[in-house]
Amino acid sequence: MLHVGLTGGIGAGKSSVSAAMRDLGAHILDADQLARELLVPGSEALEAVAEAFGPGLLTASGELDRQELARRVFADEAARARLDAILHPRINALEARRAAALAERFPSAVVVYDAALLLESGAEAGMDRVVVVDVAPAVQWQRTLARGERSAEQIQAIMDAQWPRARRLQKADDIIDNNGPWSATGAQVAQLMERYRALARTGPAQP
Repeated sequence: MLHVGLTGGIGAGKSSVSAAMRDLGAHILDADQLARELLVPGSEALEAVAEAFGPGLLTASGELDRQELARRVFADEAARARLDAILHPRINALEARRAAALAERFPSAVVVYDAALLLESGAEAGMDRVVVVDVAPAVQWQRTLARGERSAEQIQAIMDAQWPRARRLQKADDIIDNNGPWSATGAQVAQLMERYRALARTGPAQP
């Protein structure tokens, strides 16, 4: 198995690259989906979050009020750090267990951990390769604003919470340049996946 960490700043196109890698045979483990699994009603993780932030975070049915949680941690660095300390170790541990299970079933699999905060959470330590989807900050802004889902203030807060571009690129083993058209990006993904499939068969120590 080749264990790959996939990350990129907001608006970089990480989700599109992840989908393309899936289409090319990769097994995708998505950090957001793992977080949702961990935070089901009655779970230990949800109880830890409620204890840290107060019972007002839970709905009448015992579910997490995600909007309220986002409101409390938005632009509050200390609160965000408290939440990350609760969730990141649990998410990364669950991902590691899922990856190990896939390795047992598919010894030559390419397993991709799709995580916006892969580097910030320290999860890259468990990866064979780290691939960063890269775009210029101006492109991040343009693409994220075009979605119409977040205000400029929210986008800036998310960018501030993520590592700066230069630091992210320093951690990359491989870089997908998504500044141009998708045809160019897709060609890079296909080439990278061909190499990853070969590494999964021969072992990550190979060049």
